[in-house]
Amino acid sequence: MSALAVAAAALQVVGVLAGAPLVVGGMRQVRARLEGRAGGGIGQPWRDLRKQLRKQQITPRGTTVVFALAPAVVAGSTLLIAAIVPLIALGSPLESVADLFGVVGLLFLGTVALTLAGIDTGTAFGGMGSSREITIAALVEPTILLAVFALSVPGESANLAAIVSATENHPEQLVSPGSLLAFVALGIVIIAETGRLPVDNPSTHLELTMIHEAMILEYAGPKLALVEWASGMRLTVLLGLVANLFMPWGIAGADPSLLAVLIGLASITAKVVVLAGLLAAGEVFIAKLRLFRVPELLAGSFLLALLAVTASYFLGTPTS
Repeated sequence: MSALAVAAAALQVVGVLAGAPLVVGGMRQVRARLEGRAGGGIGQPWRDLRKQLRKQQITPRGTTVVFALAPAVVAGSTLLIAAIVPLIALGSPLESVADLFGVVGLLFLGTVALTLAGIDTGTAFGGMGSSREITIAALVEPTILLAVFALSVPGESANLAAIVSATENHPEQLVSPGSLLAFVALGIVIIAETGRLPVDNPSTHLELTMIHEAMILEYAGPKLALVEWASGMRLTVLLGLVANLFMPWGIAGADPSLLAVLIGLASITAKVVVLAGLLAAGEVFIAKLRLFRVPELLAGSFLLALLAVTASYFLGTPTS
């Protein structure tokens, strides 16, 4: 394994850390412009994080170590995903564990940590948000597994780097029915996983409709900053992963050169910016679904993922 491959993996983590607030700020700015508002600027999330990090930490009475550790678990699991998924280059030091099931497990670990923290507060809104979040997660995580598994069938591997490499070598697979169905299914579940419209409204403060925000109402100061930062990182990592699964061009190989790493960085940056902009623009024209309609939407995405797997088996051809 070359030193540049290790440097590329480290650059992925640093890029997600530094770029996540800018992705969130850019999406807010796109929405503001389309809605006729000036907006706070792309750098506003960074200014909010800096303000929160300077505040005094306040811990509600009666909470346990679960409440205290949940932000670190969410952030740590997200950064680990950023280190192992193929964003800039394929030759990550952790590539051997960059398995589909491991990544989904890490995503679910962060979700469970936050839901337990919401329950740990003992408040009505925290418990309500946790109940809603775990209901959504129970439908989202299996859908992610099935959708990416559909992409793994042609390459005969559940390793994410192998899937990206197979797609890069055989781009005709992208227009197959299985890939198209998997793309739609993944798009829906990423919206649900990151709490975007129409599943959840990240800018709402109406308690009766909140999901993600209801779980973190009791957080303040540095821990709130860490939770918000982790939320942005999850969004950035998932957008980058989907971009490379379906648009793998530009990613560096397993033994990259310096130029290939720089091209990979520029490529994934451009892809995430485009996907984030499209997602933000779409939210302007979409209303939030009623809470009891959300499971219907996610069940539909699960069915699409199941059809994607079926189509990949019966209509796809192995690329190896």
